[in-house]
Amino acid sequence: MKNPALLEEMKTYRGRDEVPADFDEFWNGAIAELKLPVDHRLIEKDFGLPTVDCYEIQFDGTNGGKVYARMVLPKGADQSPVIFHFHGYMGRGYDWADMLSYTTAGYGIVSMDVRGQSGYSLDGPRDVRGNTVKGQIIRGVVDGPDHLFYKDVYLDIYSLVELVAGFERVDETRLSSYGGSQGGALALVAAALNPRITNTVAIYPFLCDFRRVLEIGNTSEAYDELFRYFKFHDPFHETEEEVFATLGYIDVKNLAHRIKGSVKMITGLDDDVCYPITQFAMYNRLECEKEYHLMPEYAHEGMFVYTNNKVFNWLCGTHFESKSLFTEFK
Repeated sequence: MKNPALLEEMKTYRGRDEVPADFDEFWNGAIAELKLPVDHRLIEKDFGLPTVDCYEIQFDGTNGGKVYARMVLPKGADQSPVIFHFHGYMGRGYDWADMLSYTTAGYGIVSMDVRGQSGYSLDGPRDVRGNTVKGQIIRGVVDGPDHLFYKDVYLDIYSLVELVAGFERVDETRLSSYGGSQGGALALVAAALNPRITNTVAIYPFLCDFRRVLEIGNTSEAYDELFRYFKFHDPFHETEEEVFATLGYIDVKNLAHRIKGSVKMITGLDDDVCYPITQFAMYNRLECEKEYHLMPEYAHEGMFVYTNNKVFNWLCGTHFESKSLFTEFK
């Protein structure tokens, strides 16, 4: 980052807007209204793999949504700790092969497709097949917080964690969440809404500090829909206050105070998609055990080749060390 003044601001920055007065009441009420445990289908998949058991999970989400996730557990293991993985905006969950590394450490992993994006989960109330992005950030905003698209996604996550925690082969006391971008935001949401999640790793989280995004300007495809809303539906910004008041209920920074487990975050200080200052707004509001790891030369890009070992260690409690590229031959 080439702007020392901005970096200094970020150290204490907490976002442009405060938490809505009835925020906890809103989310506690939404959770209380869920019909749990959800009816579900658990479908075993036989890929002939000798060390893992693979399952598809399907259940009905709120407002007619259909939720799909993949789950991999160590073969025959009882009381496995589980990591919940969440994917980036417009994407889809892990493929089966992507999930196998964690099972070598004795961990199960669950990866959910976000409804209406590129996986198998469907957005309701109609079963619309295929993508319904972009526009999901502001979907429902004109009708109030109960109608926000991401409200349903967040409740899908809560239901998924509750469902998996109840499986006989899962250790409900050792649940973690992990993801990058939208996935980083949803990993934080999982921990904020469900205290069963005790360990979270979030890489450059999305969905933070919407008003600051508007101030920065339309330089990020991920947030383009926010600008298009005002450009084509409210060019004089007559409803700006109402819009941001409503978006406050899905702004991830506003969930920070609810997280009780530990959080580790990674941010690239040149990120031009999920702006670093919006990520700091989330981190600075956390009241739990936390660590921030900054990568000054990195943007919103594939930093994972340098962070995979760290993330694996954080999630699985292992101690993999990076080796030198050079070996001395004797």
